[in-house]
Amino acid sequence: MLSSLLGLFEGLTALEATVAVLVVSVAAAVAMEFVILRIAYRYVSNTATEYDNIVISSLRAPLVITAALVGIYVLTQIPAVRASVLLDPQVLDDLLGRPSLSVIILVWAYAANNVVNRLVAAVNEEGNRFDFAPVFSNVWTLAVLVGALGTLLWLWGIEITPLLGAAGVAGIAVGFAAKDTVANFFGGIALYFDDTYKLGDYIVLEDGTAGTVIKVGVRSTTLLTRDEVMVTVPNAALNASKVTNESAPQSRRRVRVPVGVAYGTDIDAFEELAVEIALSESLVLDSPKPRARFRSFGDSALQYELLCWVNGPTRRRRAQHELNRALYKGLNAAGIEIPYPKRDVTVRDASESERDGTQEHSGSASRAGDPIEEGIDTEERV
Repeated sequence: MLSSLLGLFEGLTALEATVAVLVVSVAAAVAMEFVILRIAYRYVSNTATEYDNIVISSLRAPLVITAALVGIYVLTQIPAVRASVLLDPQVLDDLLGRPSLSVIILVWAYAANNVVNRLVAAVNEEGNRFDFAPVFSNVWTLAVLVGALGTLLWLWGIEITPLLGAAGVAGIAVGFAAKDTVANFFGGIALYFDDTYKLGDYIVLEDGTAGTVIKVGVRSTTLLTRDEVMVTVPNAALNASKVTNESAPQSRRRVRVPVGVAYGTDIDAFEELAVEIALSESLVLDSPKPRARFRSFGDSALQYELLCWVNGPTRRRRAQHELNRALYKGLNAAGIEIPYPKRDVTVRDASESERDGTQEHSGSASRAGDPIEEGIDTEERV
């Protein structure tokens, strides 16, 4: 392709070829900026998605810079120009040819990294519809960096085979020295492909730590607890422990409110009242419908559990609070007793207790070790 392009300038003098290349390069850059890109902007502005806008805006600078710098590289390869300059052709390549290509490679590497990162961020802002994890951006950035570095080394004629051998030895050393960091990196990749959680999910760790995922990085995951405290957890620890995702597979969560009523209560009336109280609470979902379940016969109460659903795990505690308040008020208004342990205390006169104790002691002196009656008797009842 390059040889056919250079054939267009055969028969021209060095000055004519230089002017022609510069004119074509500037014209290409101007046409790219004010014609092609404007037409593309006008087209993507009428689409429903923002993804094409991100692609066009990210590729604007690389396209214009490439159109300008390709002319400089082509100029250094024209035989008439190479023969007319005072510099050696190899020096000309080192001063103008390869640097222009190097700038093009770096610009396109930056654009490729930027466009993917912006697309992933846009997808995540739409509620993780495609479930992209930010760790994908980190892996992509690393891949682009390695690819751009390898291309630059090849462009400048640097043999990379010895570097690969040295990199292998250095990799082993770094692996032992930074094994925790490497474990966290691959732990983050494993968490992504396992689809364990995503941004915005409410998770509970094995040690009881719970919070909303606000950041997924190469090394760690950051949670925001209900106390608005940020907790950073290494990805390797998350990958090796039990993680409960309370936001999956759906956001709604069941609320269990235990309540006991006295024996003799009309259980049909109580169950109807409990369901009505749950339905009247704004945090409780209408579907699935709330229901009361008779769990067991307790020592002092009939043990019930009011079951209902809320829209999200973070609303569960608030819903329990409101339902407990509403149940207490509703049961009191309906005259339904909530049993609790009671104790009857009998207070006796101290002198009478002493006389009774003396008579009992004299009448049963032969029975050593019998207990002496105390002045206060307590009798527990429920």
